[in-house]
Amino acid sequence: MDMEARAHSEHPQELRLWLRLLTCTQIVEKQVRTQLRARFDTTLPRFDLMAQLERAPEGLKMKELSRRMMVTGGNVTGITDQLAAEGLVDRVDVEGDRRAYCVRLTAKGRRVFNDMAQQHEQWIVEAFRALSDKDIATLYKLLGKVKDHARERAQG
Repeated sequence: MDMEARAHSEHPQELRLWLRLLTCTQIVEKQVRTQLRARFDTTLPRFDLMAQLERAPEGLKMKELSRRMMVTGGNVTGITDQLAAEGLVDRVDVEGDRRAYCVRLTAKGRRVFNDMAQQHEQWIVEAFRALSDKDIATLYKLLGKVKDHARERAQG
């Protein structure tokens, strides 16, 4: 019996909702991970790192990449080393700081990422195919309320 089924009779509605959200996230993430591996022979962390760099064409320092991805610097360094070896990212010295460098996508990296991003978008669209446009808009709005409330509580 999965977490969601167990919580159905034992816990309040809010906990059941939380578990439903978590279960949906885990299922979709597993599908995306599987598809990235099968279609592009890559991993979700590699895709995520490239996505961060796509949003920052001038490049990002390693510390900033780690912060944005919410992983340790060692993990980012390992992924960056792999991507650099494949010619997908460059390391560029930071003027005035000999110890720091920025990482940015190469032209090849941008092409590879764009192919992956287009396919990724289709996988996500497919994951939500059971919902109407109105359902999606409503769910988005409701989850926005939860997000705003959670942020307020965290700040205050």
